[in-house]
Amino acid sequence: MNRSDPFALERAEVRNTFDRAGESYETAALLQARVGEELLARLEPFAFTPAVMLDLGAGTGRLSAQLKRRYRRARVMALDLAPGMLRQAARHQRWFGRFERICADAGRLPLRPAGVDVVFSNLMLQWCDPPDGVLAEVRRVLKPEGFFTFSTFGPDTLRELREAWDEDGRPHVNRFLDVHDIGEALMRAGFSEPVLDVERVIVTYETVFGLMHDLQAIGARNVTAGRSRALTGKGRLRRMAERYEMHRREGRLPATYEVIYAAAWAAREGLERAHALQGPADAGGGSGAEVHIPLGRIGRRRRP
Repeated sequence: MNRSDPFALERAEVRNTFDRAGESYETAALLQARVGEELLARLEPFAFTPAVMLDLGAGTGRLSAQLKRRYRRARVMALDLAPGMLRQAARHQRWFGRFERICADAGRLPLRPAGVDVVFSNLMLQWCDPPDGVLAEVRRVLKPEGFFTFSTFGPDTLRELREAWDEDGRPHVNRFLDVHDIGEALMRAGFSEPVLDVERVIVTYETVFGLMHDLQAIGARNVTAGRSRALTGKGRLRRMAERYEMHRREGRLPATYEVIYAAAWAAREGLERAHALQGPADAGGGSGAEVHIPLGRIGRRRRP
């Protein structure tokens, strides 16, 4: 972590906050579930018959279970940094559809080089700062011409909340990379033919405190190095809420999410460099579309 950068993420705090959120995550992660379903749907055009799949940042394993149901013959590994999330993933295990659970850091995958056919990652990369190390690890563990697909958040995400907190110069909302930076990072890591597009989803709330409750429930707390370490006073919370009210439309408060979807292939010519990276042994052997969704209906997929 770059301690001179106030937006740098404290990795230990990322792990701790998601560990604590394991039990409450699925009740509040409605947007994350919707984006995950879309990412799964984007696999349908490919006639994959993978032997090994990695769900990177698997959280509670709901999508890992769906991958296992879809690719029955594949070895599916659900990997997450937070033990609390993986404990919840046991609820999605089925006798004839079991997947492996691995607790590890995405920046140091406990997998051998060139052993994975498909890496799938839903809304995890924004918690990796910077993403280059994780992308290099994904490239290392992918087989030649293996497939990597993921979603992440872009810089317009939670812009209303960021503006409402803009009082003391301290970061209250994470920094997010734009689609061009992500595409360039994929190329640097040795991926070819990256395809990226953007969807803007607007979730609406009655109050800003409903949004903040959901963010806390899924573990999306402020873990930037430059955050205030003191408790937020009632006066600052009131002023933040008043500024957020400027965004109210038709009786609801919007929370914008800029969702970036990406897919790329592991370039064969980058294989030698990926194998040169030393990793630990195998643990187990833009379109600019916009969607407006009231919170109560976010579970229903809507296409623009």
